[in-house]
Amino acid sequence: MPDLTHHSVLLAEAVDALAISGGRIHGVYLDGTFGRGGHSRLILERLGEGGRLIAFDKDPQAIAVAKRFEDPRFEIVHESFADLDVVLDARGIEKIDGILLDLGISSPQVEAADRGFSFRLDGPLDMRMDPTRGVSAAQWLASESEEKIAEVIREYGEERFAVQVAKAIVDGRSATPITGTKQLADIVAKAVKTREKGKDPATRTFQAVRIHVNKELEDLEVGLAKAWGRLSLHGRMAVISFHSLEDRIVKRFFADRATVRQPHRRLPIRAAELPQADMKLLGKAKPSLAEIETNPRARSAMLRVVERVLLSSGEVT
Repeated sequence: MPDLTHHSVLLAEAVDALAISGGRIHGVYLDGTFGRGGHSRLILERLGEGGRLIAFDKDPQAIAVAKRFEDPRFEIVHESFADLDVVLDARGIEKIDGILLDLGISSPQVEAADRGFSFRLDGPLDMRMDPTRGVSAAQWLASESEEKIAEVIREYGEERFAVQVAKAIVDGRSATPITGTKQLADIVAKAVKTREKGKDPATRTFQAVRIHVNKELEDLEVGLAKAWGRLSLHGRMAVISFHSLEDRIVKRFFADRATVRQPHRRLPIRAAELPQADMKLLGKAKPSLAEIETNPRARSAMLRVVERVLLSSGEVT
């Protein structure tokens, strides 16, 4: 196995939540966000010889790390987990026994100036998880309308000065193309009138632009639905989110599946005919103080875990 430079958040807790034991050690599992392989490595330690782990990642650097995993049970796929149905169909896999999603960005991505994720390191304004596909942050900011930029910063960054920041970006690009991270951070800093304690004024804008460029929330909504449709009976899903937008989507999706509106109690329906939820909420967890001390980026993480407890009519186990 390769050396791991990224500290996977809630490593043991997330993999424990998949309950890889008994007959399920020979099952099929997905790591939807490989990163630097911390979760995948531990999943492989739990799997039996007949087990299988398919990992996904959009980042070519993560793919390069994954290709050094010498394990016949493991496969890395250079795609978003939102495409998991296509990947599974191509391999003739109908059901999976568990999936783990570790959302957000990894430390190596943030700490590499040339990736353009950090407002603290000057580099090209890229922000794409996969620099070989799609439109970079610089390209998007150069062509998008002021109204749309404000909408993205307000919705994805929860920035109350979104209108002012968008205007400053449009005014700035009319004079000089915005191509660097420090350049954008300086523009934002002048537009944000008050600063949150301990937080750089560019934090929310950078988060918003990154989420939009990578379609992170769209991928999350699609991926959750597709993964749930593939889970076998008693299969589990563990999701680690890092900000309120992600966690809100996960929490709502889980809540909708775990509760079913019941018919009026006076209707002539037998108990066996009452609609039942197909999901069971197994709880949530946050990093310990010890983990946060060693890895400050873990402080906002939230792990939520669910189990499939009912298959729809016509589904196979």
